[in-house]
Amino acid sequence: MSNKPLNDTTPDLPVLPAEPTCPPLLEVEVGGRTHPGLVRENNEDNFHVVRFGRYLRTVLSSLSVGQAPQEESPPGYGFAVADGMGGHSAGEVASRMAIVALVEVALQTPDWILGREDESLERVMERTAQRFQQVDEAIRDRAQSQPGLRTMGTTLSVALSLFDALIVAYVGDSRTYLFRGGQLHRLTRDHTLGEQLGARYPSASNKLRHVLTRYVGGWEPACEPDVARYRLADGDRLLISTDGLTNMVDDASIARELGREESSDEVCRALVKKALEGGGRDNITVVVATYRRSQPRGAVSQSATPA
Repeated sequence: MSNKPLNDTTPDLPVLPAEPTCPPLLEVEVGGRTHPGLVRENNEDNFHVVRFGRYLRTVLSSLSVGQAPQEESPPGYGFAVADGMGGHSAGEVASRMAIVALVEVALQTPDWILGREDESLERVMERTAQRFQQVDEAIRDRAQSQPGLRTMGTTLSVALSLFDALIVAYVGDSRTYLFRGGQLHRLTRDHTLGEQLGARYPSASNKLRHVLTRYVGGWEPACEPDVARYRLADGDRLLISTDGLTNMVDDASIARELGREESSDEVCRALVKKALEGGGRDNITVVVATYRRSQPRGAVSQSATPA
């Protein structure tokens, strides 16, 4: 797990400092879409977006209004994208189960850490890695108990944002990007043989670019995610997607779509369309979150629609 200063990330991935004047409170507008593509019958992708927070509100009191302080902390957001594998319906089961199990272990946590300080974020990173391991164990147990599911597994990419803090955790090749100031920054590295071979063996790496070296539900226990943290800035756009997008659409085209003055949902629609135009050879899932400088009492808008 990455354990570096707040604006650092894993080796060779970008350092993304936020604007010094960026306020800690950012409004979030979210979109999400999934599509089976043009070749596969089943959609083995799944995504999930949650909002969480800590609230202290007066219900009844003998005190005058305003005498007792109240806390209405800004909501945090959690985003998860999973791309299942295993043949037949096993991949669909694995991706769905990974997200459900992740939500369950989060709900079982006795205390939620909602601070943006370095120490708090380090604890969130540690807990996130532990949750990946719990999800991995749950999927392996299920796979071993049912013969038809023994080959199942899934990628899992998770992003958590609170105030201006962003934590990214993942295994597999479902990528996370941050679009800032007209530039697209890739925050993840594919856990594939092709990525490992890289420039040293380009012909071999291209053939093996779909062979995962890490995923949830594998034969090896103790799934180890990569975890990194960043600071968000006004105008940032976060993208999490399965390889049904990134194998069909190049980074330059993705950046153009993220740079358009459209809602997050419209950007998701456009990205799915691009992937279908490119061949749609796999299931396609995209989640986009747009961060804007908060207004005094601004509302958070959301949209999540199947393509």
